[in-house]
Amino acid sequence: MSVPLHVAIIMDGNGRWAKRRALPRVFGHKQGVKTVKNIVKAADALGIKVLTLYAFSTENWKRPQKEIGALFSLLKQFIKIDFKEFADAGIRLRILGDLKKFPKDLQKEIIEVVKTTSRNKGLQLNIALNYGARQELARAFNLAIKKGVKKVSDKIISSFLYTAGQPDPDLLIRTSGEQRISNFLLWQIAYSEIYVTKKLWPDFSDKDLKEAIKEYQKRERRFGGI
Repeated sequence: MSVPLHVAIIMDGNGRWAKRRALPRVFGHKQGVKTVKNIVKAADALGIKVLTLYAFSTENWKRPQKEIGALFSLLKQFIKIDFKEFADAGIRLRILGDLKKFPKDLQKEIIEVVKTTSRNKGLQLNIALNYGARQELARAFNLAIKKGVKKVSDKIISSFLYTAGQPDPDLLIRTSGEQRISNFLLWQIAYSEIYVTKKLWPDFSDKDLKEAIKEYQKRERRFGGI
């Protein structure tokens, strides 16, 4: 059976994973990065074409500054060191969101990897950073206005989104059991199949990804038809 072209994941549960082990939240984030690396490899091996990971939302700035700093350090290590293996495997990186609030050195590292991997032909890895779907839509409308668009359509709006040129997600996965979208890809997931697992993100494995895909393959996607 067919594998979804585009899988999007709301990675949730790092803090709870750490709390259950009486550890600081940063340990949950560290384990979460390990899960990211495993899932990217698994998605690539399964033939998924686009993988979108919700890493840092516009609302996450409300978290303690110490935790935000730790997240930035982990992200910098992932981009500067860990991503080299992915780049060598042909994986491309695209960022969904506004990097302007991030530290300058981190911005530079991210932009460089996006640039150097842009011609790779393998898995398209999207990482949502300082991302909010409502903010993305407002940005798209403003860009359309700036371009002189007089009348918008579905295709025109899609062309101004961060995911322009990519297929919409076939499957949206949320870990930790929470039943909400959390301002993630509101336009793009209009017809996505949604799969929720109680597994916390640090415990999510390649087997769990395969299980989500098996569930997806059982569903009949009618897109409003009969």
